[in-house]
Amino acid sequence: MSAAASIPAEGTWRPATAVNPWVIALTVTLATFMEVLDTSVANVSLPHIAGSLSAGQDESTWVLTSYLVSNAIVLPMSGWLSSRMGRKRFYMSCVALFTVSSFLCGLAPSLGMLIFFRVLQGAGGGGLQPSEQAILADTFSPRQRGMAFAVYGMAVVLAPAIGPTLGGWITDNFNWRWIFFINIPVGAISLFLTNRLITDPPYMKQQKRSGIKIDYIGLSLLALGLGALQIVLDKGERDDWFGSHFILTTTIICVVALVAVVIWEWRHKDPIIDLHLFRERSFAIGTMLMFMVGFALMSSTVLLPLYLQTIMGYSAEQAGLSLMPGGFAIIICMPIVGFLLSKYDARWLLIFGFVILSSSLFHMTTFDAAISFRTAATARVFQALGLAFLFVPINTVSYAFLPKEKNNAASGLINLARNIGGSIGISVVTTMLSRRAQIHQSNLSSNFDPGNPRMRAMFESLRHMFMTRGSSAYEATQQAYAMMAQKLGQQATVLSYIDCFWMLGVAVLVMLPLVFLMKRVRPGGPIAVH
Repeated sequence: MSAAASIPAEGTWRPATAVNPWVIALTVTLATFMEVLDTSVANVSLPHIAGSLSAGQDESTWVLTSYLVSNAIVLPMSGWLSSRMGRKRFYMSCVALFTVSSFLCGLAPSLGMLIFFRVLQGAGGGGLQPSEQAILADTFSPRQRGMAFAVYGMAVVLAPAIGPTLGGWITDNFNWRWIFFINIPVGAISLFLTNRLITDPPYMKQQKRSGIKIDYIGLSLLALGLGALQIVLDKGERDDWFGSHFILTTTIICVVALVAVVIWEWRHKDPIIDLHLFRERSFAIGTMLMFMVGFALMSSTVLLPLYLQTIMGYSAEQAGLSLMPGGFAIIICMPIVGFLLSKYDARWLLIFGFVILSSSLFHMTTFDAAISFRTAATARVFQALGLAFLFVPINTVSYAFLPKEKNNAASGLINLARNIGGSIGISVVTTMLSRRAQIHQSNLSSNFDPGNPRMRAMFESLRHMFMTRGSSAYEATQQAYAMMAQKLGQQATVLSYIDCFWMLGVAVLVMLPLVFLMKRVRPGGPIAVH
């Protein structure tokens, strides 16, 4: 069945507020950048946090996991919470909670307290992005929406790129606690501007007056399922996946809870998450495409710096710097994409973006153990170009055919898809790196035969080199074998990275046919909503 609704044409469309919409775009983008940055800025500081709080390295990873779990739980229910509290009040509450908990994270005297404050911080951060996207959708006309999402998208895609570099620099030059303290002035400014500039649209006020019953069962199932999913994704590789009773039990809980929440929410009159939105074809496909954007973005953001550190011997800060040119490329490209959306069908921009992103990942399969910093940075720029042509068009098409009163619920689901995609992507590539390295090392070892003329020649060359440096014949022999084993391990690791890049390239490429199934959106024109 279809709902009779439409988004008015450009000439009759009225904004939700009299304030200049671009001022509002910059206001919400400020908090967006702060929250997305915090998902990656703490990664490189974990060893320092563990040492400062007398915790083990494995225990310290809960600093990341606790944030992701609470963030994932709040994301899909943010639309319901906005309707219940009023979007402005809910948004300001999230900014306030995020800012205060950031301050408390910086003061945390123990790992347990830090994890607790990170849970609060993740809960506050989870409500920011969906509210911000809904605010932009209500503030800008259909013709301007592409450019508005471009400004917003710069923050979402740029923050993970500079997060590791900024985190490393702050930790090396100050103290790990400052990675949390830097959020305080940003949060204070965001609260002040939001209070002065943003108002709820009339339909939100009507929803609030009508009242909504609390779906306690749906809320509990959703929190349990998403929380268990994030724990499995974060701890699975570390605990050998289903070889661990904890991971196996958590997976069963996750599957049962998520299946139950789908069945329950589909039939509930006032659901926490509106799964009926997936009846709209363009939104369902857009959510799937956004999942893949998160998958490719976050997994490659982990792979490239890790490659430079483990294979090339770069420091964490140098590896982070390799991502910076890609961030600048996104800043340049996003406004261009926003402009093109007002002139051309978004689907053609999506096709271009997926082709470029896939090509950039296939290009990374040509990496070897001697690539230059420039090669790595250029590859990231190439990849950033593709990402810039995906984020904004996906959001534009996904919102185009939904009634405006569904903007909050849609924002929660599409942001959850991107975050879960990123979590799954990181989990997949870290597991694949480990498993494929073992396979390649086993295959390469079969050629590690003293009777092989090439191996023998390499061994004699290395042995002679060590002997000329003063080693005895016995020492030189042991050193030559050790170096050959090291090179074999390094080559196996390089091949495992290449496998990961290849897998990501194929995964992105298979998304192309889905683009053709999305509805056409006439740039700047009236949009029918079904």
